[in-house]
Amino acid sequence: MKNLLKVTTLILASASMASAANYIGGSVGSGLSVHYKSDLTDTSAVRYGLNLDALNFNFGQVSVGGTVDYLSDLSSQNFGGLSPYYGFGLGAGVGLGSFTGVSIYPHALAGLKYNIVGGPLSVFGELNAGVRISVGAGTGVGVGTGVRIGLDYQLP
Repeated sequence: MKNLLKVTTLILASASMASAANYIGGSVGSGLSVHYKSDLTDTSAVRYGLNLDALNFNFGQVSVGGTVDYLSDLSSQNFGGLSPYYGFGLGAGVGLGSFTGVSIYPHALAGLKYNIVGGPLSVFGELNAGVRISVGAGTGVGVGTGVRIGLDYQLP
């Protein structure tokens, strides 16, 4: 009986993991980024992003940054194909050059996504706001905001 329970638990865990979708994508707006997103449940996901504006395209400055965001559907409804969501996350960056230091950006976000019918693509628009804390050459605390428009591709 114990073995049957173990096997059943293993099968159910495998099925729930197999149903989770994974995505790759990118966004533009308050910076350029690429991301990997993985569903946690039918209504929530986690997204890992890498900021591609890391080189800042100005001389004398090199920086690297990224974010981790938890996303959750606002409701099970969609409005004309638009699905609202909200979340929170943490961004971090390291800079060397004209600004040498570390910054973190805990933030809340809200957005709308639209799944393109008949395909694995979806588009989204998103706003975020939070506290930006910098330590280094420009030590300080301030309010940070961001806007992004992006694309997700569901992996097979």
